[in-house]
Amino acid sequence: MAERYESIRRAVRDAADAADRDSGDVTIVAVTKHVGVTEIQKAIVAGCRDFGENRVQEFLGKYGLFPDLNWHFIGTLQTNKVKDVVGRAHLIHSVESLRLLEHVDRVAEAHGIVQDVLLQVNVSGEQSKHGMMPEEAEDTLRASLEMPGVRVRGLMTIAPLGRPEDVRWVFRDTARLFASLASMRFNGMELTDLSMGMTNDFRVAIEEGSTIIRVGRAIFGR
Repeated sequence: MAERYESIRRAVRDAADAADRDSGDVTIVAVTKHVGVTEIQKAIVAGCRDFGENRVQEFLGKYGLFPDLNWHFIGTLQTNKVKDVVGRAHLIHSVESLRLLEHVDRVAEAHGIVQDVLLQVNVSGEQSKHGMMPEEAEDTLRASLEMPGVRVRGLMTIAPLGRPEDVRWVFRDTARLFASLASMRFNGMELTDLSMGMTNDFRVAIEEGSTIIRVGRAIFGR
């Protein structure tokens, strides 16, 4: 485990160097899908502090065991499950619609907290992918200014399966959208995070500007 995690860290440094970036600006989120407690403990010992889960029940169980870690929710989030994630997630990556953002806001405000979120955008246009269309992101950001329970920190996208170079354009277009939105600085809003890149393509994603990568198999070996 320690060797695999260190290998990922080296790959992050190499990709950041290639793009003239600081590797310290990239957070590695270890995805714990189908991963047990013992393996999570090994990842902690190896130095990982950010973990991601895409199923609510698994998220709740693992959060309950390791509440001091940064738990990211990265999967599809149904409105009836929002109450289980808000206040526990360090960051919700998968806010795919204005309706879902409004629901997160209501739950967070009722608990007197501010929940950090990312807007999931479907830049590739694949029907199988979740996420709002890129042209919806600006209006959703503007709407969030009236939501005291949420803080939008940036964007998340998932590239199609394929060779990394073949999907580079998805990351590049997402980074351009992110830069465009960040430059608008709605009422001083500061966008800081761009979650893109998984085990197969995180190197290309970092070269295109990713600040958060979601890696499971390369860390846990499954």
